[in-house]
Amino acid sequence: MKTTRRNFFRQMGLAGAAIGFPTIIPSRVLGADAPSNKINILQIGCGRIGRSMDIPGILRQDAARLVAVCDLDSLRLADGKAMVEDHYNEHDIPLQVAAYGDYREALQHADIDAVSISTPDHWHAEPVIAAALLEKDIYVQKPLTMTLREGRAVSDIVRGKNCMFQIGSQQRSGGQFRIACEMVRNGRIGKLHTVRIGLPSDPAGGSTREIPVPPNLDYDMWLGCAPLAPYTADRVHPQSTNRKDRYGPRPGWLRIEDYCLGMITGWGSHHVDIAHWGMDTELTGPVSIEANAEFPTSGLWNVHGPYHIEMTYANGVTVIIDHKLPNGIRFEGGDGWIFVTRGAERVTSSDPVPAGNAAKALQASNPEILKTPLGANDIRLHESPNGDHHLDWITSIRTRKPAVTSVEQAHRSTSACITGWIGMKLGRKLKWDPVKERFDGDDAANDLLSRAERAPYGISHMKKG
Repeated sequence: MKTTRRNFFRQMGLAGAAIGFPTIIPSRVLGADAPSNKINILQIGCGRIGRSMDIPGILRQDAARLVAVCDLDSLRLADGKAMVEDHYNEHDIPLQVAAYGDYREALQHADIDAVSISTPDHWHAEPVIAAALLEKDIYVQKPLTMTLREGRAVSDIVRGKNCMFQIGSQQRSGGQFRIACEMVRNGRIGKLHTVRIGLPSDPAGGSTREIPVPPNLDYDMWLGCAPLAPYTADRVHPQSTNRKDRYGPRPGWLRIEDYCLGMITGWGSHHVDIAHWGMDTELTGPVSIEANAEFPTSGLWNVHGPYHIEMTYANGVTVIIDHKLPNGIRFEGGDGWIFVTRGAERVTSSDPVPAGNAAKALQASNPEILKTPLGANDIRLHESPNGDHHLDWITSIRTRKPAVTSVEQAHRSTSACITGWIGMKLGRKLKWDPVKERFDGDDAANDLLSRAERAPYGISHMKKG
């Protein structure tokens, strides 16, 4: 007999756990016998990126259902729930979406197959690890983590549990980025020697004036493992009675080092990931870093401003990252160059768009480089179905085959950015061992590979099973 939902939960002693969820049985449990073979997803974080990218990205997948949302700001939580339910109502899919203020509670329900995590950077590692320990498949926004210690723990645990993983480095699913990396990997520009990466920078500013914590926000949990700090809207995210205004501008936490390292990881994790893809260095990192940067001396926002980074890899390639370069990645070889960028594409309204000739999504020193088709024996990189990053993840869950970006690859691109940030903080040349993931003979640099965590938050305070 086919297992019914009611009998399944009765047999597992979990009848109460299904309350508030739709009548969809987890596809991983019943497989082809499921009356509705959908992947049940929990959305953690209903803010700007969640609403603009991850929630819409999942809603358009017929094989998946967003059955629960979570946010520690009750206004955002209500907005997220309404957004999902309105979508399903418009498509004649009766679905009551469960809402939670604490992701740890939501994760305990057996109904959840997978999680999508769209939280501030300092709140990536803990929910990823929590989901992996419960063997949920995982989509998480970039950068993977705030510290290298967190990244190593996340990668080890996710791989150990064999969770299907995807990070929000959606450029991997963009056709122009794959083509650029295939051309480089197949020697179309000769021997690669230099990669130039252009990233934006952040302004200083931000009000330090303490104001009352809004009643809709669990501020202590929002701070998480970061130090206690007085509340101001410029520290967290906009509060407004107008729904549209709550998600428009870039939130202040992106410009504060307790919650984000700045553009070096914000946009850097996108572009360094593509550089690694083209360089065939996805599972390693630089061997030396030399950097300098300007940091604000007043105001609330303290992430780096103008900067210059040079990293050398064991294969002899030099990676240069500079705020003055066009936003994108330029691969330079002995026989020419390829430049790739998003062109005019924007994920959010605040995304920078290259100007002039640099706005072309894909170009080369000789157009024939890009027109030469791949041969039968040439390297072919992972091609996401329909160029859809979220569909690539859903396909990975269904097939149990890796998505376009593995958790270790995500860790390595993030860790390269973190070593660049450490170089900017110290302002001297550093030698890095990508195997040991330690700086050679530099205690001050190694101290920056982790940070103190305020209890009860942080991976050091988590129960590992």
